[in-house]
Amino acid sequence: MISRIDPEKFRTLIEINTLINSNYGDATALLTHILESATKLTEGEASSLLLKNEDDGKLYFEISLGPKGKDIKKFSLNPGEGIAGWVAERGQSLIVNDVETDNRFFKDISKSIGFPTYSILAVPMLIRDRCMGVIEIINKKGQKYFTPDDLQWLEIFAVQSAIAIENARYLEKAKDEIGFLRNQISTDKGYHVFIAKSPDILEKIELIDKVAKTDSSVLILGESGVGKELIAEQVHLRSNRKNQAFVRVNCAALPEGLLESELFGHIKGAFTDAIQNRKGRFELANGGTIFLDEIGDLPLRLQAKLLRVIQQKTFERVGSSDTVQVDVRIVAATNKDIAAQVRSGEFRSDLFYRLNVLPIYVPALRQRKEDIPELADFFLKKFCRETKKQFIGFSENAMELMLSYSWPGNVRELENAIERAVVIARDKQITARDLLIGSSDKTDDEYKGKDLKEALSIFKKHFIGTALEEHAWNQTETAKVLDIQRTYLSRLIKDLAISTPKGVDV
Repeated sequence: MISRIDPEKFRTLIEINTLINSNYGDATALLTHILESATKLTEGEASSLLLKNEDDGKLYFEISLGPKGKDIKKFSLNPGEGIAGWVAERGQSLIVNDVETDNRFFKDISKSIGFPTYSILAVPMLIRDRCMGVIEIINKKGQKYFTPDDLQWLEIFAVQSAIAIENARYLEKAKDEIGFLRNQISTDKGYHVFIAKSPDILEKIELIDKVAKTDSSVLILGESGVGKELIAEQVHLRSNRKNQAFVRVNCAALPEGLLESELFGHIKGAFTDAIQNRKGRFELANGGTIFLDEIGDLPLRLQAKLLRVIQQKTFERVGSSDTVQVDVRIVAATNKDIAAQVRSGEFRSDLFYRLNVLPIYVPALRQRKEDIPELADFFLKKFCRETKKQFIGFSENAMELMLSYSWPGNVRELENAIERAVVIARDKQITARDLLIGSSDKTDDEYKGKDLKEALSIFKKHFIGTALEEHAWNQTETAKVLDIQRTYLSRLIKDLAISTPKGVDV
């Protein structure tokens, strides 16, 4: 039992309990506050809060305080490894006041970051006998020994941390489920989730808000894969027609004969397979919006019929002379240079002017890099749900690669890259090597015109950089794997100008 109640410690406990019970919004800030208080009240020089990954059983440094706090976060402990691993595996607290004499002490981390460790106080974070992680206090100030009293106080802080983590996980799960349900409602109706962070796209949304209130035709321009269909959906959803039908047609997907029937319908006997009357997409969209994707591929004969629909809101079904009247808003899209098609005679100028009343250009993904982290996170969560795999996000190098890559296939390519990465990734984070983007073309260009010495330097830079990333930039471990001296590895990193993540010293 704790021999007496220290007023300062008691006030700290009350304060933290109040924060936990008030649904404190920022879980990381709350845990950092708990760890800071625990470190102060046990007189520690440094401390860490490690969380257990349920998939691989490893302990990851979630929060680290002290002179080398940033450096230690790149490490992890295998199940049972080190004093923290022993505590997590057995669910028992531990005081080790002379780590050099304890064979459970894992020396590599301390040596790698250059922080001498003399004593460790470690307690498990338990919820219903399940260990969620470990809190470690390193070195009692003045090289004093940790006491049973310190241990008991730290166990109380560990309970508070476990409660805070569980609350945060329940809240995050609830948010994800609510978000998923909202998205599901939207996708069940055929609409995509719209994600925008970049000023360019936010500016387009402001334009769409104005455009949507009218019934004028809209022409959406942009490269393949930029999200033109999503912009078309937003035009419809922000318009007065939002409760009516939104009908999609890909003008490039069908031959001319079938496309005419698809757009305008047909009557029984109009052609061989016309065994009954059939409404076309324009009739199905009556009162709502029709989205004509790949409008640049619409045959000239159908362009004339479409022009009449825009001008007179009438047409005839295939095989019929009866006039059908419709009230439809037309939104068209193309990745072609439609103005050049007009000049070459491939596209009717009068139809172009009718469609181009309210043009919207969607910039390529490489021109709106602010959207990449948001989109990447959305796709990661989406494919984690589909594959039932768990990742905590992207490594710094993976994000740097995504932000520097040109994305010729735009958002569609980004989605495919992340789906592939989720399938093949082995670590808790998606790394640059999992994305498999741009490597071959970039490598070929790098070697062009180089002599053997230059080419070998390029190869070494890539090879060593990959090895460092695979071992969390731990030079000692990487040197062992590469079978070279650590000092030689350090020199190679500098000579080859290998860029390191922020917070990593070389």
